[in-house]
Amino acid sequence: MKLKTANLAPNNSSIMNDLSIDDIGDDHLYTGLETPMKLDAFIMSDKEKKEKISDLFLQIMDVMGLDLTDDSLKGTPNRVAKMYIEEIFSGLNPDNKPKIALFENKYKYNQMLVEKNITFYSNCEHHFVPIIGQAHIAYVSSGKVIGLSKLNRIVQYYAKRPQVQERLTNQIAIELKTILNTEDIAVIIDAKHLCVSSRGVKDDTSATVTSYYGGIFNEPHKIVELQNYLK
Repeated sequence: MKLKTANLAPNNSSIMNDLSIDDIGDDHLYTGLETPMKLDAFIMSDKEKKEKISDLFLQIMDVMGLDLTDDSLKGTPNRVAKMYIEEIFSGLNPDNKPKIALFENKYKYNQMLVEKNITFYSNCEHHFVPIIGQAHIAYVSSGKVIGLSKLNRIVQYYAKRPQVQERLTNQIAIELKTILNTEDIAVIIDAKHLCVSSRGVKDDTSATVTSYYGGIFNEPHKIVELQNYLK
């Protein structure tokens, strides 16, 4: 198992500017907390984006030599465009951010709450191939609690975009810190990257683990307690 522990990454764009694409190769880069987006990313409507993507993907298929008149292939450009905008990259659009309601902690539960084995599907921003994994989330209430399904939805929202696992881990953690108004947040992600297993080095057995520990989760005994829950 390949272990990586994610903290807020410094901006290393100056380092990247000195490297060519060939220099970078398959190296795992993480340039910042925010997903890199153009300022005019949402000028086009989703309908316009799907039409544009469909046209462009048709060109890709044509360049590869596929017969676009074949009954099995001719609908593929539209299917891919719909999948990109409405499904696997829908987390790029802030309009799709889940609406979160908090509730009073009337049970006075003051220990950690753990939601584990949240399955997610994301895509590597370097090769646009899947990242498949599970997220584990823990928090201690500061007076408010969040519906359990909303934890899943937050994970899915940030996963449904081109991603780097370290960034995904931090984005989920910081979102929860903001919503729950507490530093006592832990996020652990264990995932397989198909850019590693299906191409390049073609290692199908390795996995990547990233973590974020905030507040009391930086205390060794709390980390041990959390890890016992995850066994």
